[in-house]
Amino acid sequence: MATVVGIDIGGTKTHLRLRGPDVARDKVIPTASWRLREWHADAAELLRLVADLSEGTAIAAMAVGAHGCDDGAECDAFEAAFAETGSLPVRVVNDAELMPAALGHPGEIGLVAGTGSIAVCRTPSGEMLVAGGWGWIIGDEGSAASLVREAAQAVARHLDEGGTRDEPLVTAVFEALDIPSPARIGSRLGQIGGPAAAGTFAPMVFAAEAAGSALAARVIREGGRALADLVARLDRRGAGADKVVAGGSVISAQPSLWRAFCEGLERSCEGRIEPILFTGAPVEGAHRLAAQLARSEPDALFVRPHTSNMTAKASS
Repeated sequence: MATVVGIDIGGTKTHLRLRGPDVARDKVIPTASWRLREWHADAAELLRLVADLSEGTAIAAMAVGAHGCDDGAECDAFEAAFAETGSLPVRVVNDAELMPAALGHPGEIGLVAGTGSIAVCRTPSGEMLVAGGWGWIIGDEGSAASLVREAAQAVARHLDEGGTRDEPLVTAVFEALDIPSPARIGSRLGQIGGPAAAGTFAPMVFAAEAAGSALAARVIREGGRALADLVARLDRRGAGADKVVAGGSVISAQPSLWRAFCEGLERSCEGRIEPILFTGAPVEGAHRLAAQLARSEPDALFVRPHTSNMTAKASS
């Protein structure tokens, strides 16, 4: 067995995993501590981190699932940056693709609902299809940051319609965000910072739901349906997927969001796509992809062969 490295670059943290015949090491660091958002600089930084992790052990291949590599061209550009930096074989995919890979469902839809949200799959020809991933200002439906944004909006509308301040979500939003008056809901939300900072307040939405908030229940229900719609968009574009593997810090930890997603998926895709909840470490998919690359089978884990679903669609 060759020694390989898998890397999961998330919006908040980066997980590196090295595995070989006589070595097993993992390292988790904040993504902001190293990522510069420039392909060549990021490739150089990752290779430095891998060199530190390997401690001189020879590495046969590396695979990277990267948050922010949101189309085929960006994956190719990051991969090319590694090729220019060194001779180590490297494959780059979107981080959502790691979850189906980890469970042995090549090319099926991977759905992330964590700091942000995105749905990604590969067609049987290897084309990368993406829905969502637009950022929390205009999208990222069902993500931690989006749920906070939608909660603040729901509270504002509730108050506009004459609702009272004792609704559990209203109370939670005012307390968690330290809002001095209703007029400051929007400005206070804008002062929080980026999506990672905003997303840290997402637990208040689920706590409010547990306390009986109808507003919070609606925000969560709509978030789950919006995630299901990402999958439906790929389905309408001819993805031909039979499964969606959903994971991320929010959907894997919050049963009510998972239920809302499953209900929305059943309606939007009429039972054609099976939802699978992923609760493991996405880096396992990167590690498995790196092992395939080391065996000169680079496409095996993320390009799906023709399926009965695809054949049925083609003949309809």
